[in-house]
Amino acid sequence: MRRISTPDDIATGLEALCAIDPRLLPVRAVAGNVPLRLSEPGFGSLVSIIVAQQVSRASADAILGRLVKLVDPLTPQAVLDAGEEIFRKAGLSRPKQRTLLAVAQAVRDGLDLDHLCGLDAGEAIGRMTAVSGIGPWTAQCYLLFSAGHPDIFPARDVALQSAVGHALAISPRPAEKALIELAESWAPWRGVAARLFWAYYRETRGRDAAPPIQVT
Repeated sequence: MRRISTPDDIATGLEALCAIDPRLLPVRAVAGNVPLRLSEPGFGSLVSIIVAQQVSRASADAILGRLVKLVDPLTPQAVLDAGEEIFRKAGLSRPKQRTLLAVAQAVRDGLDLDHLCGLDAGEAIGRMTAVSGIGPWTAQCYLLFSAGHPDIFPARDVALQSAVGHALAISPRPAEKALIELAESWAPWRGVAARLFWAYYRETRGRDAAPPIQVT
């Protein structure tokens, strides 16, 4: 399976998407630069995505910035040893505290986040979502940005729903199920399509809503 690992891969994917669906030509024109947004696989990358769950990008950046200063180095054992007061200072909600602890324990017990990047997407997502607190969105974003998976579209993402609805004049904006069906036509480049619509959202809304990544 081809991986999205360079800016040239993004360019190739965008060309293919616009050929598949000409409606994406004006979307590409508005979006401008579509970043690669690739991080090294591992615990830090997954933590950054967990932090981004259900909060704005600005809030996620602030929380992650505090967390990496308070827990340095950001390792599974350090998270397990951190204690509630450090999590509170970082600004993590209790559900996210529980998720981080569950993930740290799973990694310490043998969950290989690097190995997951080489698996079929369905199998990798299944293994990740078996960990308490990790849902499909978190697993999909990890595979997009840490594995460079070319054909994943996190349809649960509200910013993607909003961007697709605005760009393609769909009102009300497509919900998860409708967006999954719509994105099927963009295979096998759905990972690039997600990046395209996050970039479109950035340009039309004036703020970045793509999940932060922790480059290690």
